Amino acid sequence: MCSHYESLIDRGLYRSHFGVEPPQNAGRHDVWPLYAASFIRRPRQIDAGDEAVPEREALPGRFGLIPHWASDPGIGRRTYNARSETVASKPSFRDAWRAGQRCIIPAAAFYEPDWRSGQAVPTRITRADGQPLGIAGLWSRWKSPQGEVLHSYTMLTLNADHHPLMQQFHKPSNEKRMVVILPESAYADWLTTSADQAMDFILPYPASQLMAEAKPQQDAENLF
Repeated sequence: MCSHYESLIDRGLYRSHFGVEPPQNAGRHDVWPLYAASFIRRPRQIDAGDEAVPEREALPGRFGLIPHWASDPGIGRRTYNARSETVASKPSFRDAWRAGQRCIIPAAAFYEPDWRSGQAVPTRITRADGQPLGIAGLWSRWKSPQGEVLHSYTMLTLNADHHPLMQQFHKPSNEKRMVVILPESAYADWLTTSADQAMDFILPYPASQLMAEAKPQQDAENLF
């Protein structure tokens, strides 16, 4: 499960790769649950038929989905990842899934612990071609009792027990998981497809197209 990633802060690369203007308040570069970063969604107004509404928009939000019914945004400490196997039924995520509130999370890299040495070695994972990662997610809108509106998001994950790269991470006794990384060709369809067809996009990203780099100890403090 991914609890730490690097958001995409290169605004020019954000525009060219995702075809959308990044928000002015894009949040943190190093992102942990409850930290602010950005996500990309299909605008809610697009179904009204207004041709001026773009096909996608980028918004600031918190990492860790806050369901509309939550009493406290602190729930995001436990909802930063959504298992694809249960996303349609788990109370924290099912409303966003059924409503088609899918999003893309722009990232430069994400981190996982490599336990093969017997100790957790923080490892930075990127696309091998140097391009940004578009991670499949869900978003939600939450309104506090005081009227404050917060957007939040979660990353979808799938089993990686047999993935040549991602099976290396986490403790040997734990199930291996990986975030769902979308190919660029799937960005538009992921945001617009029906809930019934969305599972077709939950696929492991090819190991040959990813690169993993262990972080030096002096750089790895507080990564996990």
